Amino acid sequence: MKIILLGAPGAGKGTLAESLCRQLDIPTISTGNIIREALKSGTELGKMAKSYMDAGQLVPDEVVIGIIREKLADPVCEKGFILDGFPRTIAQAEALDKMGVEIDCVLSLEVDDDTIITRLSGRRVCIDCGAPYHVIYKKPKVENVCDNCSGTLVQRKDDHPDTIMERLKVYREQTEPLKDFYEKRGLLRTVAGQEKIEDTLRQALEVLVK
Repeated sequence: MKIILLGAPGAGKGTLAESLCRQLDIPTISTGNIIREALKSGTELGKMAKSYMDAGQLVPDEVVIGIIREKLADPVCEKGFILDGFPRTIAQAEALDKMGVEIDCVLSLEVDDDTIITRLSGRRVCIDCGAPYHVIYKKPKVENVCDNCSGTLVQRKDDHPDTIMERLKVYREQTEPLKDFYEKRGLLRTVAGQEKIEDTLRQALEVLVK
């Protein structure tokens, strides 16, 4: 299957994508992961993306579209894929059409804003090894110290509450219109994000087989 996964920042798209990847045996293409790799390695793409991400803005279409075109040409995507983080705008969706990609289903993961703010603002990451933590859901054994390497845990700039609000605003303005875009094509399916990923995954698999 060729699936697009929609949802606001912090809705849990990445976790759901990983679970679907295992269940359906198709790869996940996450633009967020690709861009973070570029940030870490200091590539030209990373430098371009950093200023936008730090401000809670979207990375320019031409950059993201080029990445996706290259990824979809990989033979590993021949049997299907899950797009996580793309398309994020109508222009990106139209670019996907121009590539000749036929999507089977668009899953929209719905989570309320208060839950998203709690999830994102509580995230912490090890400054040395990158291990993820959360002040509520995944606490380290020692406060602000990584269990793995004893590195310091920090809050990423794009997880600060003011940046989260900006990210949600951008999502509502630029990405949410995709729901109507794909609903008119009969491709949109809605999944309510649950506390447990198992429950969210069960819902997603049910709507995929309809």
